[in-house]
Amino acid sequence: MADPKGFLTTPREVATTRPPEERVKDWNEVYVPGSLLPIISKQAGRCMDCGIPFCHQGCPLGNLIPEWNDYAYREDWSAASERLHATNNFPEFTGRLCPAPCESACVLGINQPAVTIKNVEVSIIDKAWGNGDVTPQPPERLSGKTVAVIGSGPAGLAAAQQLTRAGHTVAVYERADRIGGLLRYGIPEFKMEKSHINRRIEQMRAEGTKFRTETEIGRDITAAKLRRRYDAVVIAAGATISRDLPVPGRELNGVHFAMEYLPLSNKVQEGDLTVSPITAEGKHVVVIGGGDTGADCVGTAHRQGAASVTQLEIMPRPGAERAAHQPWPTFPMLYKVTSAHEEGGERVYSVSTTHFEGDEDGNVQFLHLVEVEFKGGKLEQKPGTERKIPAQLVTLAMGFTGTDQANGLVEQFALELDERGNIARDADFATNVPGVYVAGDAGRGQSLIVWAIAEGRSAAAGVDRFLTGASDLPAPIRPTDRALMA
Repeated sequence: MADPKGFLTTPREVATTRPPEERVKDWNEVYVPGSLLPIISKQAGRCMDCGIPFCHQGCPLGNLIPEWNDYAYREDWSAASERLHATNNFPEFTGRLCPAPCESACVLGINQPAVTIKNVEVSIIDKAWGNGDVTPQPPERLSGKTVAVIGSGPAGLAAAQQLTRAGHTVAVYERADRIGGLLRYGIPEFKMEKSHINRRIEQMRAEGTKFRTETEIGRDITAAKLRRRYDAVVIAAGATISRDLPVPGRELNGVHFAMEYLPLSNKVQEGDLTVSPITAEGKHVVVIGGGDTGADCVGTAHRQGAASVTQLEIMPRPGAERAAHQPWPTFPMLYKVTSAHEEGGERVYSVSTTHFEGDEDGNVQFLHLVEVEFKGGKLEQKPGTERKIPAQLVTLAMGFTGTDQANGLVEQFALELDERGNIARDADFATNVPGVYVAGDAGRGQSLIVWAIAEGRSAAAGVDRFLTGASDLPAPIRPTDRALMA
């Protein structure tokens, strides 16, 4: 183990963020650069010699957390990086974006603040990049087999890298103009700067992976043509259909899906646009949805100069401590203050939108809401609680309902869907069509980045077996595995 008394003598200390009034003036990551390295070795030393490390159960990748904590404590960064990459293709992504279910399952967390696993992870990988420990790993020989991967989010990239390293010739197809999927256009720059994606793409190119942007399978290339060209196909197209809010006034100008709003601000940061066509500048902004995507909209609106920002959530406000029905090591629903919330705005819980009100030109001006409560398992409106709030820009961040079917991909492949509308697959991540596999949110439904990478790795193992008859690639999860929830 690391420090035998570390969990007794060292208090939990997390990364330092820049002052809110400073960081809302730019789009750089919110953390103070270099603030973790002076403290992270002692933080890694808090990892205790627990008999059964439940952090492994909390993490679908099965990350070897106690091992790389020990190396980080000893400041053996190369060994820590090797252990980190043994289970995770992209720890710089998860170290910045994952909500860290591993920390919720940390044994120390039973009666003390958990180990800062996420901070240790990102410190190791940033140190590895700085030291030159992250290098291309091209295969020793090629198999002669070809694989197409549809979608370049974390699941698609993980599958592609695993299959390339196994010796197959892999091409990744992405309908957007840049590689990265929601990592590129759904995650704001202040949460993860896109330079982290770019250098991983260059590593994958050096290993032999090919990338084809601005190519949508189903429209630009038919499924039949793709199947003739490749020996296997991995569908990692995500769950990109946003959940809508069918209330009166939805058609008014200024009411947008979060995934219409967020990508445009990222395109400004990429240099494609000078100003976003959908901007919060000088407007009263309302974000509907209390999750991470909603918080991304909040932080984006702050940086665009919103007059006010209000975030609405239909569920009651969670507690600050674990509820009795969400015991360790389950992933609890807790009240979370993200960096975006630290920057300002109001959060309103237990409310539902009844309708939008616009001006004579068809622009949204007000949002009408009502307080709600659960009674007998049903959501009911509370009489006399109706009110309206200013709303000149509304973003709908209420999650996603499934993979895109409008482009013909599902129909052209003749794919079967499960009862939730996701692409059905067997224990090997194979669809009903021979040689066609599915990974990530397209098969699982809306989920976390760490599950997407685990799905990509597991699907790659299934594809490798299909192509060669056997596989040494790791498969950390099964399609039926789910997060440990109460």
